[in-house]
Amino acid sequence: MDSYKIIEKAKMTGKIEKGTNEVTKAIERGTAKFVVYAGDVEPKEIVAHLPVLCKEKGIACQEVDSKQKLGVIAGLPVSTSSVAVIEAGDADKDIAALK
Repeated sequence: MDSYKIIEKAKMTGKIEKGTNEVTKAIERGTAKFVVYAGDVEPKEIVAHLPVLCKEKGIACQEVDSKQKLGVIAGLPVSTSSVAVIEAGDADKDIAALK
């Protein structure tokens, strides 16, 4: 399943966190179920730690192509570098299929 669709579904029926600081906190607290980060973030160091943290915590993590599109899907008027699904809602089965 497409990462953008999972984020959209989770936004409508569950809860998401937006932005690298909030996403990092969610991963460290263990509340994140699924993390998506944009591949077109400059400098790359902004999101470089996310896949490493996710691997340590056993959280599904995927890279998407566009921070602009990620922002739109997350319901923001601006682009965002990363999004974490906190409560999956209807996207629960989709996230489980990724692991």
